[in-house]
Formats: sequence, structure tokens, C-alpha cells
Amino acid sequence: MSSVYCALVHHPVVDRQGEEVTTSVTNLDVHDIARSARTYGLRGYFVVSPIEAQHPVVQRIVDHWCSGAGKHRFPERGEAIALVRLCSSIDHAIAEIEATEGKTPRLVVTSAKSGRNRISYAEEAERLRSESRPTLLLFGTGHGLADRVLQRADAFLEPIQGPTDFNHLSVRAAVAITLDRLFAVKSSANNPI
Repeated sequence: MSSVYCALVHHPVVDRQGEEVTTSVTNLDVHDIARSARTYGLRGYFVVSPIEAQHPVVQRIVDHWCSGAGKHRFPERGEAIALVRLCSSIDHAIAEIEATEGKTPRLVVTSAKSGRNRISYAEEAERLRSESRPTLLLFGTGHGLADRVLQRADAFLEPIQGPTDFNHLSVRAAVAITLDRLFAVKSSANNPI
């Protein structure tokens, strides 16, 4: 299994009109995605935001769960939050992975929009089992990753689709579903939930 990381990208992403914007970091995204990342064995979770004023907010969240009052009340949450890495750009995250792993990561992008050249979760899960390079899964806030990010991708996952035409999951839910589809331990038919 390759070393897998994820990044929640706050810039460059697009708004409803398709214009490139920067979104705000939220406590829930930092906290909940870290828990999903830890559950599915990721090596790290990057919060990508160029807004310097938001960096202390993220650091306070990390400090609360890793060394503050939260560590003593819920130590398992600190274990998850310890995966959080704050960085100002996707390139910064890539450089950090290269420094740790000694290899440039593959970039795997996600989108709620369908289109050409999408790969299935099964295909990517198989690739991750045999891949020697690390992988960075990119998730966009707002209305998704900007085109200039999508164009850098080594792989583009198919969108998550439910049985209705409503397709506007929270990014926290999308990350959890994606990680489950890529890494879940398959249960046997004899063990119903």
C-alpha cells in the first residue's frame, strides 16, 4: 500500500459562478476530516489555506486536542488531530510529502461533477495497493477545485452519486465516503451490520 495523504484545499477553488476564490477554514472540517484520515490510515491531512490570519485558528484547534484540555478528555481525538498539517499552498503540501517520502506524490482529485477520464473507486483502490509513490488526495471547498488544480491531476475520481439528482454533499461527508470506498475492509456476507 502506498503512503496516502489528503488535503482540504481552500485555494484555489471556485464559487457558484465558477470564479476562482479562497474559502474560510472551519473547525468542523479540521476536526472531522482528521478523524476520518486516522480511521482509514492516512499518513497526514493538509489544510491548505493562503490566508495567514486563519493559520492561528487551525493551530489553536490542533493545540487544544494535542496538548491542551481536549487531550486529557478525549486522547483518541488528539491522535487524529496530530495528522493535521497546515500549509499555504498545494505545492507546499507536495514539498512536505517529498521531504518525508523521498518521492513526488501522485495527485488524485475529486469533483462532484461528472466528465471524461474519471476513474472508479475500485480502480484507484487497486492502484493504491500496488503504487510505490505516495498519493495526495485533493478535496476542494466552495464549489470545487479550480481548473488549474484539476489539470495537474494524475487521476480524477468519479463523482459520488446517490439515488437522487441532489448532489451537494458537505466536504466532510465526501471525504469520509471517498476514504471508505478506497480503504474499507470488506465485510463478509455472513456478518450483516
